[in-house]
Amino acid sequence: MSTSELSEDRTGRPEDIKAVPVRHPWRWVAAAIVLIIAASLIRSIIDNPNFGWHFVGHYLFDSRILHGVVVTIRLTVISMVIGILLGVVLAVMRLSPNPLISGSSWLYIWFFRGTPLLVQILFWNFISALYPKITLGVPFGGPSIINANANALIPTSVAVILALGLNEAAYMAEIVRAGIISVSEGQSEAAQSLGLSRLQTMRLIVLPQAIRVIIPPTGNEVISMLKNTSLASVVAYTELLYSVDLIYAVNFKQIPLLIVAVVWYLVMTSVLYVGQYFIERRFGRGFSRAERAGLAERWLAFGSGRK
Repeated sequence: MSTSELSEDRTGRPEDIKAVPVRHPWRWVAAAIVLIIAASLIRSIIDNPNFGWHFVGHYLFDSRILHGVVVTIRLTVISMVIGILLGVVLAVMRLSPNPLISGSSWLYIWFFRGTPLLVQILFWNFISALYPKITLGVPFGGPSIINANANALIPTSVAVILALGLNEAAYMAEIVRAGIISVSEGQSEAAQSLGLSRLQTMRLIVLPQAIRVIIPPTGNEVISMLKNTSLASVVAYTELLYSVDLIYAVNFKQIPLLIVAVVWYLVMTSVLYVGQYFIERRFGRGFSRAERAGLAERWLAFGSGRK
């Protein structure tokens, strides 16, 4: 065959060129291995009587379990509200040009992100060992506004809420700060040229635009908060996990009752996942595909750094 004939064959019409299917036999091998492992795991779960599935069904809607679910949801909502509100304040303080204000915000975030949440819960629960009486008022001998016994002012429920809410505020501060930084500086400069103060610019111009960056990772924080409420069991607060603990301390059915807790946590987090999906779709409309990918990488990096 001549050179000219070869060149004609190589420059033929696209419809005359047939794509050669690429075979990936190792994908089928990997899929078969996964199916075998999954089938073996499912069979071991179903056939193993030690799981006690009849006990799981019996206690799944027990009144004590349902009470723990309600307490867990209430604890999550209250703690997240505290965390979000305080986080916004800390984020604005962190961006302040005043070094004292920004430094105090940084110190707060550094402390609460740098110490384990479990330790913070224990400290708040035993706060009366440090301050038997809590007094708030004008310093240096001024009148007192609050003067109460620490145990009466901060019972276990309040201690848990304070620990969860104040810890969450440190993480929300960084999320809000990232959202504020994502807004173009030209927006703030334009607002200042119109005579708006720094507070008005932040409230009317910057924060409404930063919401679309703040909302999606906040959904992740809500899910994390729901699971972190289980740490309150260490101070005998009757959320879901401690309600389970109280039951199996009597009947010694630890595994079935822990499965009950797992089922309820999965149900609650699944509802939050669905809500997060629709919220992300709603607030992510203004992003391009590349921007969404970049934000997803940042959120994943933030989540792994939290661990």
